[in-house]
Amino acid sequence: MNYVDSLLASMTLEEKVGQLNLIAAGQAVTGPNRTCGTTDDVRAGRIGGVFNLWGREEINSFQKVAVEESRLAIPLLFGLDVLHGYKTIFPIPLAEACAFDPRLWERTARVAAEEAAIDGIDLTFAPMLDVARDPRWGRIAESPGEDPLVAARFAEAKIRGFQGRNLAAETSIAATAKHFCAGGAATAGRDYAAADISERSLHEVYLPPFQAAVAADCAAIMPAFNSVAGVPMTAHAALLRGFLRCKLGFDGVIISDYAAIAELVRHGVAKDLIDAAALALRAGVDIDMASGAYVRYLPEAMARGLVEHEDIDSAVRRVLKLKQRLGLFDNPYKPVAPKAKFAQAWSGPLGPGRGHAADLTACRVC
Repeated sequence: MNYVDSLLASMTLEEKVGQLNLIAAGQAVTGPNRTCGTTDDVRAGRIGGVFNLWGREEINSFQKVAVEESRLAIPLLFGLDVLHGYKTIFPIPLAEACAFDPRLWERTARVAAEEAAIDGIDLTFAPMLDVARDPRWGRIAESPGEDPLVAARFAEAKIRGFQGRNLAAETSIAATAKHFCAGGAATAGRDYAAADISERSLHEVYLPPFQAAVAADCAAIMPAFNSVAGVPMTAHAALLRGFLRCKLGFDGVIISDYAAIAELVRHGVAKDLIDAAALALRAGVDIDMASGAYVRYLPEAMARGLVEHEDIDSAVRRVLKLKQRLGLFDNPYKPVAPKAKFAQAWSGPLGPGRGHAADLTACRVC
């Protein structure tokens, strides 16, 4: 029995669903304020990860509770939106895509990964791969634009840059390809509105960037808020399990968008949060971001026969494997880098002296 399976076998149901619970800290606000957990919850194993928290000292204080005060000492995963730079700020993704330069895209992601990893971040919610052709959609700024081929090359380059050659390296962070899929096809350009597209458009325009992300060994994928042909992506078993997992062979982690599991009730496909948690898990969503639906209601869903124990075990196994790939079991406290290394991370692969202002002439981005 390998380490992950041995650990899984020793976990209680509460500890298992805790690994699927990603809570928000308060350093950045990316959605409605939610009271999602405390250090007591970390100590009890009811939290598997934290996002919107940064800084080595702050992160290590949380990590210490998980590693030194919880029963199984499973380290936390720390995530953040690192979209177009961390301390060194690069052009927005839409502008950067205009360079048509995969080598540049990889370099800027590498610099961002080095800076974020030094500051304690394990995972970024990027790259955003929504092909977008409606200028009314505000988040077009975060996308690589209108062309699926460009978006696919952008995906490959960004994932290489973020993850490096070894995900456990102290300068690597896990990438999350988002928003799977057709978020950029929102009706009338209204964010999160339904997407009603043909099968041909789905497979020729909106899915290829995610196929490229899977081929590039992307660690995680985030389903979109929107529905596609009436089915919310957070509960879309045909695309998440059928296409992503079975056809493409994706074996990484699927992370919900902010409170998206709870929003299945508002979509009208779940009658309550118990039903919503069951629908999302059965569809293939491993981690519940910010809604608390998994940690509160999956045990009841299992008691009612809405999910199987193996469904929960499969999701937890993927989360633990990601933590293992990141080297968190061996080194949960990544040390603060010495000043020389920090300076090197700032200059990064763009060359000496190019890190701070991200020399836009050299980057060929305007």
